[in-house]
Parts: sequence; C-alpha cells; structure tokens
Amino acid sequence: MDMATLLKVIGVDLVLSGDNAIVIALAARNVPAEHRRKAIFWGTLGAIVLRLLFAAIIVWLLKIPLISALGGILLIQIAYSLLAGKEKEHKAGGETVASAVRTIIIADAVMSLDNVLALAGVAHGFVPILIGILISIPIIVWGSQLILKVMERFPVIVYAGAGLLAYTSGEMIVGDQMVDEFLHSSMPNLVEAIHVGLPILLVILVVGIGYLRRKQNKKDTSNAV
Repeated sequence: MDMATLLKVIGVDLVLSGDNAIVIALAARNVPAEHRRKAIFWGTLGAIVLRLLFAAIIVWLLKIPLISALGGILLIQIAYSLLAGKEKEHKAGGETVASAVRTIIIADAVMSLDNVLALAGVAHGFVPILIGILISIPIIVWGSQLILKVMERFPVIVYAGAGLLAYTSGEMIVGDQMVDEFLHSSMPNLVEAIHVGLPILLVILVVGIGYLRRKQNKKDTSNAV
C-alpha cells in the first residue's frame, strides 16, 4: 500500500463522513448535556464496527440488487424522524443515551454503504480502508460535537441537517445500478431530470412535512400543559 492510496482513502472518507457527523449531532441533540459524550462515543464506536464489517464484505455487497436504493428509502424515514420526532421533555432532560446510540448506528450503517463502496473503488483492498477509517474517526467525533454546539445556538441547522440526509437518500436511490438501468430502459429522456430532481424533491417533502409535524407536536405539547 503506497502513501498516495492511503491519502486518497483518508480524503474520500473525511469528505463522505460529513453526513455521518451530522447524523451523530442530530441524534444526540436531545440527550442531556452530561451524557452527550457517552452517546456520541458508543454510537460512533458501533457505527465504525459496522462500517468495517461492510468493508470486509464489500465484494458480496456489490452483488446485492437494489441495496443502495433500499438504504436510501430507509434513510428517508430516519431523516424525517430526526426532524419531526416528538420532543420528549422529562426529568432526564430529553432522549436517552440508548436511543441516541441506536439512531446513530442505524443511520450510519445505512449511509456507510455509499462510503464503503466509494472507498473500495479508491483503495482496492480492505487494509487501506481500515487505516483510512481509523484515522478519520476522531475527526468525525470532533465534527459532531462542533455541530451540536452550533445547533444549540441556531436551531435551523436541524432542518438543514435533515434536508442533507434527505438529499443523500435521493442520491442513493437514483444511484443504484438496477434503478439506473430501469430508468435508462423505460424513460431514457427523463433520466437526467430524475437524477437531479428526486433528491431535491425529497428534501422539500421531508423538510416540509417534518416542519408541519414538528409544529403540530409543539402545539400538542402546549395544549397538554
């Protein structure tokens, strides 16, 4: 393994891990401040283990039809839940560490499919992927904590983060090989428009519906008091 390959792997992993850092921040935002580091640590650890597992079986994963599309569909639900999920204000001060860890692991597992596929294309082997991921871990964790602090001052970041996840889900769906082949065979004139338009449409739907749901949840909470 040469240094150029390693640098490429680290660079690709850091760029693609931006979404993962936002997932961690969104999932941990309602955890009491004193427990956030614990939630981020265990969530990230679980996510990294799954990412390494994906890297180890990447050849097998590449043979599974529609895996990217199915992952994108699951990510839509995660993006919506993170944005519109009912706020649970109780004595503990918000969501539990366990729920945040679970969300981080599931979301990162889904998003890591794209990450690992891209890394495999650059690295052409498991060892470079392993080294690149291990080097990028502290940067991902630090990034999530920074995003958390910004989100506390600017709540609109929550909507931006959910929108980014929705956009990523659209890219995963239209980027799936089987979906792309279907589009080219059934509607060749619309392929480019769908590739560009679907991610944008999902952002509008997820953020819009999530906003209305979040607003309704706050109204229900106010009426219950």
